Amino acid sequence: MLTLSQIHISSKTKTLPMSENPSNNDGGLVYSTHPEWNETPEPNQQDLRVWLEKNHRGGKTACVIKGFAGKEADMEALAKKLKNSCGTGGSAKNGEIIIQGDHRQKILTLLTQWGYKAKAAGG
Repeated sequence: MLTLSQIHISSKTKTLPMSENPSNNDGGLVYSTHPEWNETPEPNQQDLRVWLEKNHRGGKTACVIKGFAGKEADMEALAKKLKNSCGTGGSAKNGEIIIQGDHRQKILTLLTQWGYKAKAAGG
């Protein structure tokens, strides 16, 4: 087991004990790949943004919800709930929920009713 780490500063190398190594300080952040992180934050801790996009969609409009933190399955469940409520199609991939059509106001209302912190963003 290593007890020392090396930090390269320009052409010099400085050795610090592991307890003093600044790269070990994550600032209290827990990343989704962290082994102890296994739950999706509560809706009131989610800070979602609802965007309206036309680019790269063949001229069709879509609402994109960004900022979801949590498990992929929970994001897909929220996407399904939104699609059913809006009566339209969509998907959940790459950390974004995409709902076909311009349903920004309805999505914002629904997310707020469900306890999420949601705001309209862009344009």
